[in-house]
Amino acid sequence: MEQIITTINRRSFLKTSALAGGGLMLSFSWLAGCKPKEAELLGAPDEWFDLNSYIKIGNNGLVTLMSPNPEFGSGVKTSMPMILADELDVDWKNVIVEQANFLPARFDRQFTGGSQGIRQGWKPLRTAGATVRQLLVNAAAKQWNVPAKEITTEAGVIYHKSTEKKAGYGEMASLAVGMPIPSEVITKDVKDFKIIGTSRKNVDGEKIVTGKPLFCIDYKEEGMLIAMIVHPPFGMKIKSLDDSSVRSMPGIKDVFVIKPLEEEYERTGFDTSSFVELGVIVGNSTWDVMNAKKALKAEWELTPEYTMTMQLWGRGKTPVTVPEGLESTEGHKAQMEKSSKAKGEILRRDGNPEAAFKTAAKILERTYTCPYLAHNPMEPATCFANVKEDHAELYAPIQIPEFISNTLVARLGIPKDKINIKIARMGGGFGLRSYGHHLVEAAVISQTIKAPVKLVYTREDDMTYGIYRPTYTATYKAALDKDNNLIAFHVKGGGIPEHPIHENRFPAGAIDNYLAEGWSIPSNITVGAFRAPRSNFNAAAEQSFLDELAELAGKDPIDFRLQLLERAKNNPVGKYNDYDPDRYAGVLKLVREKSKWNQPSANVSRGVSAYFCHNTYVAEVVDLTLQGNIPVIENVIAAVDCGIVVNPDGAINMGEGGIIDGIGNALYGELTFKDGVPDKNNFHQYKMIRQKETPRAVEVHFVKNEEDPTGLGEPLFPPVFAAVANALYKATGKRFYDQPFAKQIEKIPSII
Repeated sequence: MEQIITTINRRSFLKTSALAGGGLMLSFSWLAGCKPKEAELLGAPDEWFDLNSYIKIGNNGLVTLMSPNPEFGSGVKTSMPMILADELDVDWKNVIVEQANFLPARFDRQFTGGSQGIRQGWKPLRTAGATVRQLLVNAAAKQWNVPAKEITTEAGVIYHKSTEKKAGYGEMASLAVGMPIPSEVITKDVKDFKIIGTSRKNVDGEKIVTGKPLFCIDYKEEGMLIAMIVHPPFGMKIKSLDDSSVRSMPGIKDVFVIKPLEEEYERTGFDTSSFVELGVIVGNSTWDVMNAKKALKAEWELTPEYTMTMQLWGRGKTPVTVPEGLESTEGHKAQMEKSSKAKGEILRRDGNPEAAFKTAAKILERTYTCPYLAHNPMEPATCFANVKEDHAELYAPIQIPEFISNTLVARLGIPKDKINIKIARMGGGFGLRSYGHHLVEAAVISQTIKAPVKLVYTREDDMTYGIYRPTYTATYKAALDKDNNLIAFHVKGGGIPEHPIHENRFPAGAIDNYLAEGWSIPSNITVGAFRAPRSNFNAAAEQSFLDELAELAGKDPIDFRLQLLERAKNNPVGKYNDYDPDRYAGVLKLVREKSKWNQPSANVSRGVSAYFCHNTYVAEVVDLTLQGNIPVIENVIAAVDCGIVVNPDGAINMGEGGIIDGIGNALYGELTFKDGVPDKNNFHQYKMIRQKETPRAVEVHFVKNEEDPTGLGEPLFPPVFAAVANALYKATGKRFYDQPFAKQIEKIPSII
């Protein structure tokens, strides 16, 4: 139980008058809802307040909650309303949800990403639910002339035991509208949760599997045209478009060139646009435009080096130089090898690592690499836009509508309050849909042709447009004394166009002599957030290295990590270690128990890995066998400390998805370049994990505690890379330093 001062203001809490039939409408930041099967619902109320706000209570007790957070498979549309409904104390089956439009004046953070939805929404949602419950209680107390402290609630019903009075929430909704907002509310004790911690089905599950229109590709509007783009290789721009054979093709309305962003525009971190100009084809149907796109003849020319200004978080205006040239994977390898030998930027230094290495009894040094990765969500980019002279309507899948709305204001010359963004459910995102270039492009196209348009990317467009996971490399070096104690540790990492190092994470803080360095190489190949940015490579390299280091020290790999964590707990080095050693050790101990680490099944090779990111601790054990030279993942056991688990089934599903995604990328994920062109543009070339290659079993176990919830969408993804690599070592006797791993194993079948 926690007493919370509500500090309510107009932005976070709106209370309005009810209509004649009764009802209560309240508005909060960070609210969401759920929709059970129609057979379980109360009938529609006679009246309720309906003003695009966030909580509505009908006069029959039905509750509608607007979900401000974009949904792309993380389950926020189910788990966030569970939090609210528990504190509101309503019956789950009497709550429905609607996806909110982008409404910055009423919602604080319409942002799905960084595994922060539940973590950021935990207290605001609980406060919101508890505040509404208290308002209803106060209304009943006034109506019945009894003390509010004597009133209880349960499942949407208000009770006064001594007088045997009771009323549904809907009966008190009109009275509650006029009540003063309580200055303080009491939230539930964890032990009193009735919905939080129980498993609930995905509220959109039935719509998804029955093909109901949830996605932008389903959207239609009278007079809507279809548009597609044509883009050059990286490092080039459009010289000319020969549309002579295209304009006369059936259904084609226009062919032209657009600039997605003006040259003088100061970009933010999510204003990624891979190309200075794009070719555009507009027509009546997708089929018409696809055929015309194949017939369009484009000529490219080199883009000279240019500098753009970016407003980066906490660093103000920063000039970013985009180099000229046609980059290739072979050229990148040479560049990275040269940079890795030069001195990097010192990110953290503890003790005297150089001196410790000179006196070491044993030294281990290994270098790890990973390629560019494409996000490849199942839904390619789409966006509907209808731009008029003084207002604009958009419907699109987007993780962060706030940032792209500012870009639209600058590009279209239309005030922010005249740009309405309707949020579509995303068919995947993984960081890619944080970038709203498709919204800007669709809006500019609509503004140009003065008609409503739906921009449709082909799979080839989506895979070759850019915003990839960067390519990284890191060299790890460690020193052991004569007693096999770790006395020095040096990590030096770099990449194109950023380094991957998190200098304050484990094993920093557990070693007296520690050095972290970083370096980067600029590129005209655009990159961006990718599920657990930087962490997905760091975990793979660091945890593979620690496994080999434990072997050199003659120690069990779990015991080796636990000894380091014990040091970090009892006698930490440095002031900025960003992990809790106890919680980190807790997941290692749990995975050791659940996997029966010391009792592996016969003929099974197993590897372990553990990593902390997005405020969550994860340890994983992978069991695999080799059938010939083909690795078969028999089982993955994961231990997770993400605090209170709101929806266990949903959390397990998300964990399973992250693990499978990680295995697929570790074994197969790779995008290479030649002359600025990616070598793969569809799934017949870019290998994604197939159903038959997924683990035969996945177990996800959660540490039980009462810590506030932390991230879950990303943290199970990074550690599985190294767990696979360490298991492969046990199976083959070969260490794996370069992703993807499958190409290094002999006789792996062709992916074509």
